Amino acid sequence: MSVLPVLASIVLMSALTAHAGVVINSTRIIYPQNDKEVTVRLESKNQVPVLVQVWLDRGDEHSTPGLTDIPFVATPPIFRMEPGKQHVVRLAYTGEALAPAQESLFWFNVLEVPSQPHGARHSNQLQLAFRTRIKLFLRPHNLPYAVEAAPAKLQWRRVSGEHGQALEVFNPTPYHLTFEQIDVQVSGQRHPRKSAASGPENMVMPGGRRRFELPTLSSFPGRTTNVVFQTLDDFGVTVSHNAEVLP
Repeated sequence: MSVLPVLASIVLMSALTAHAGVVINSTRIIYPQNDKEVTVRLESKNQVPVLVQVWLDRGDEHSTPGLTDIPFVATPPIFRMEPGKQHVVRLAYTGEALAPAQESLFWFNVLEVPSQPHGARHSNQLQLAFRTRIKLFLRPHNLPYAVEAAPAKLQWRRVSGEHGQALEVFNPTPYHLTFEQIDVQVSGQRHPRKSAASGPENMVMPGGRRRFELPTLSSFPGRTTNVVFQTLDDFGVTVSHNAEVLP
């Protein structure tokens, strides 16, 4: 999940702690492809009313509602949220033909724009709009096994490159897998992967590969090496795994 501050207007900037006030009740959305709709619950932690707009995109952080071609309808697309209140957004899949044998990934966006405080029209102040994005996985019903079995099917191998030692993972499963932590175990020592620069670098797509640099590992030993890693499940909970690294 990511929160992107968008500058609405600025005249004078003073000390400010900025954060999104509209909270999504989950860190990801799982949409079973045969369902007519799924619901997403939002809650406002703001002290003032806010205008909220929702839409989906295919992975472009700079997307806007008018520039997206997405097989979903969000209802309502724009609404007002009062302080401390909740609101339900309904998402309906329109039936566009997608890859039948694997998940498809989309992103759900929530943009909140605070109302202007009373008497602030002529005052100098900073107003921020916040956009929160979480993943939506459209999941076909006829996949060959449950998502819980997918991490154990990942294939890991050691690789060397111009930046030193690294791990490469291949995902033969029909699921998108998101990593929280990746460590290689060598002689009782754990060597963590280099921190990812962005959210997409933490995920491997169905049929895809991803490389993770190991900055503290000078070389792989000749014997068998293990990787200890954590993935996020459908509820955003970390699950630990252990696998052998192939030469």
